[in-house]
Amino acid sequence: MSVAGTGDFSKLKLTRGVLKEYTEGSSPLELHFEFNPSTITRSRAIEINFGEGQANTGGRDFRDASEVPRVAQGATVKAESFTAKILLDATDRMNSGDSDAQSKGVQPELDILYSMVEPKLQGPDGASTLAALSGESDDAQPYPSVLLFSWGEQVLPVFLSQVQFEVKAYLPTLVPYRAEATLTLQVIQSQNEFYTTEIERMFNSAQSAVGSLQGFQSAGAT
Repeated sequence: MSVAGTGDFSKLKLTRGVLKEYTEGSSPLELHFEFNPSTITRSRAIEINFGEGQANTGGRDFRDASEVPRVAQGATVKAESFTAKILLDATDRMNSGDSDAQSKGVQPELDILYSMVEPKLQGPDGASTLAALSGESDDAQPYPSVLLFSWGEQVLPVFLSQVQFEVKAYLPTLVPYRAEATLTLQVIQSQNEFYTTEIERMFNSAQSAVGSLQGFQSAGAT
């Protein structure tokens, strides 16, 4: 199931973000939306645990770069999480005569986001069923969706760990047609094709930027 969330951006050409379910099923959940870049917050942290009595304040002693592996023992990179606020707005579609938008507003988009969090069971034919509605035995293991979060050149495998939304406007039928959703996502940092590709992209971008940035900074210092 795919839904394109829209806003009042008729005069702008915007790159859409995509949140898509990664599954063998024939009908993966999918949501397209526009971003307000000022509302994306990313967080990456290192957890320091050197053990009692093994470190000075802030870390172990070292004399040169050859001792870096020893110094870094006990430092673990934590899984990245980030928060994105997205606007879901059916106004343009309603004004253009879209009957689904006029009757359903953005309720389908909100339902997709909630369905991405709900545990599911995978059937033998590839069909997904919400665990709460399934008659399967207790032995079946439900699971939340693994999602692909696409934003420009970046494609990150994530779990949608939390979804919140604030409805801004309702139709007379009390169906929401404008809402702001806050998505909290955790990156799945493992040996999978999406994360390793993203790490390679990030590292290559950082390496290629070193020379040009140093030149720019040196020129600015003179």
